[in-house]
Amino acid sequence: MTDRSSLSRWLRRQAAPALLGLPLLLSGCGFHALYEDTRQHPGVSEKMKRVYIASIPERFGQLTRLALQQEFAGAGPEDPDGYTLQVNPSLNIESIDVHEDNTTGRMRAVGRAHWSLYTMEQSPRLLAEGEATTMDGMNNTFEQYFTQNLNMETLQARIAKTLAEGVTQQVAIWFETQTAGASSSKPPAVFYPNTDLMPRSDTEQPVDRAGPDGVPAMATGRLDPNNDDPTN
Repeated sequence: MTDRSSLSRWLRRQAAPALLGLPLLLSGCGFHALYEDTRQHPGVSEKMKRVYIASIPERFGQLTRLALQQEFAGAGPEDPDGYTLQVNPSLNIESIDVHEDNTTGRMRAVGRAHWSLYTMEQSPRLLAEGEATTMDGMNNTFEQYFTQNLNMETLQARIAKTLAEGVTQQVAIWFETQTAGASSSKPPAVFYPNTDLMPRSDTEQPVDRAGPDGVPAMATGRLDPNNDDPTN
């Protein structure tokens, strides 16, 4: 027994430094936290704060909306001016462990939440949608009605929080993939020297930006002639 305990303590001491260094190893391989906010990786926290959670009817819907607001806003103030999230949660309860007198000792609850993310504008556009699912349960106490009601309220709040966490993670992953895709798929800008304009200095030559077909955009009227910034 002593040898086994000593071996267990030795293994824990050896594993602790490896676990502490695991995040550094993963970051070196390109992995990063989903909500990480750095200069190289802005993260999605600011975008999540710009999501407005639409009203959800009934008590279970209110619990889900409160949990979503807490998940999306985080520790900072929210500024929901960019997106609208519509969530339709549902809760199905079934009796299991049926006894001979037709009573049950256990209730199983399945929660589902379908979400849709829209732009916040005059004609909202659907950006993404998905569904979160969770399962929970509670024991029945028929002889104590107050306890039964309290357990049911706790069950609903627990399922609402779990669904909110699932929806939040899915929306955050969508934001993350959209940011990465937009930055990687955008072609580099191409510029042509404009010899019809006078140079602004000895080192700055006026240029025209090329369009998707390679033709200078100014030649086809696709740029504002009053805009001096060739990058816009």
